[in-house]
Amino acid sequence: MSGRLSVVATPIGNLDDVTLRALATLREADAILAEDTRRTRVLCTHHGVSTPLRAFHAHSPDEKVDALARELAEGAHFALVTDAGTPLVSDPGARLVSAAASLGVKIEPIPGPSAPLAALSASGLRVGAFRFDGFLPRSGGRRKRAMGAARDAAEATVLFEAANRLAKTLRELTEVVGADRPAAVCRELTKLHEEIARGTLGELAERFAEGARGEVTLVIEGRPDDAAPEPVDREAAIEQARALLDEGLRTKAAARKLAEALGLTAGDAYAIVLEARGS
Repeated sequence: MSGRLSVVATPIGNLDDVTLRALATLREADAILAEDTRRTRVLCTHHGVSTPLRAFHAHSPDEKVDALARELAEGAHFALVTDAGTPLVSDPGARLVSAAASLGVKIEPIPGPSAPLAALSASGLRVGAFRFDGFLPRSGGRRKRAMGAARDAAEATVLFEAANRLAKTLRELTEVVGADRPAAVCRELTKLHEEIARGTLGELAERFAEGARGEVTLVIEGRPDDAAPEPVDREAAIEQARALLDEGLRTKAAARKLAEALGLTAGDAYAIVLEARGS
């Protein structure tokens, strides 16, 4: 008989922010698969959960994923948790869920705390629709394009950021998205020193110029309705792509440079370079 993999949301800070169903699931599972067993043990001890803990994280080898999936297929019940919040949201775990599902294992979501939703609910911004980008790329064209997408999106954008990189990220967002764009820095959500700082990106960049401490979730309001991005001049983009190809660049390299120069997605830039090469 196939087993069951319960994907269990756990508190993002306050240990009492856990559902009764989550606690019941943690107690009845054969084992809890934890990103960091030390952090999960604190939660388990607080609520009297004695289920064995097994480490499972982003660096777990494929062999371990396959072994766990086989155990599940043979009837085991595992509870998958992350350090904080809902598993698979900017977090490891997708490999196991996919492998288990492919073997016919029942995947059971146990919903609960989520830092993006908590930040959106208290941001005070226009968030009828939103997009979640997780952590921004550290540098280069991918980082610039991600910020450009936040600038052009009609929906609010939710980001995670490390406290020691917050000041740099806010400065760059001010340059790319605009100093006047409303935003909120949500720090240490549900914890003792919770802080929700609201203002424009420019104001927040000044406020956190010396950095911050703790876990940070950033919400950026979507662009105003009258500020839709200008469409790319396709003919001009094709000419620019031809020029890059004439320099001797290969297709992928030319697409990468074109995307960075025009703020295009990788797929759109690649299509334009292919069109330029074909013509």
